[in-house]
Amino acid sequence: MRKPFRCVSKISTIALLASGAFLVSGCEEAKVDGAVYENLEQCVADISMSKSECEKSFSAAKSQHAIVAPKFSSAKECENEFGPGRCETAPLATSSGGSIFMPMMMGYMMGSLLGGGRYGSAQPLYKSRSNPSTFRTADNRNIGNRIGRTKISKSAASRPTPKMRANRRGGFGSFGRRLGSAAT
Repeated sequence: MRKPFRCVSKISTIALLASGAFLVSGCEEAKVDGAVYENLEQCVADISMSKSECEKSFSAAKSQHAIVAPKFSSAKECENEFGPGRCETAPLATSSGGSIFMPMMMGYMMGSLLGGGRYGSAQPLYKSRSNPSTFRTADNRNIGNRIGRTKISKSAASRPTPKMRANRRGGFGSFGRRLGSAAT
């Protein structure tokens, strides 16, 4: 009499595992087509991209860089987050005339959700001190380390939010403080 119970138990175990796998895979975020490059030359060398497409996207990412990059009130705070020699003075100043610092752009991404053209516009990418091999958006979304055409999570491919504050510590807006009207 115990044999039917074992059979039902095995079937229910298999069904439970299958439904769990289905639920976990259903939670994975949708991916969109995109492309990641460290510089303009890599994009131009990619035979699937035209030179004008690469130049337009690189220019768009550079212009977004000053707007969306994480901001810090000192070079030391920026370097603590992004590493020595990986920060620069932002083209903004505090209301008292002090400097604001931001990480250097370490690459750029073109994603289909960013608008305009096949891959759309572009956004700058950064590399943190704690994980220098992985690209991250200005909103600290992990892009991975792949160069060239790739799949990017839908949230990472969305436009980053402008950074109006200088970070005290922790980077990427986790502990920000307003630096005055000149920084906004």
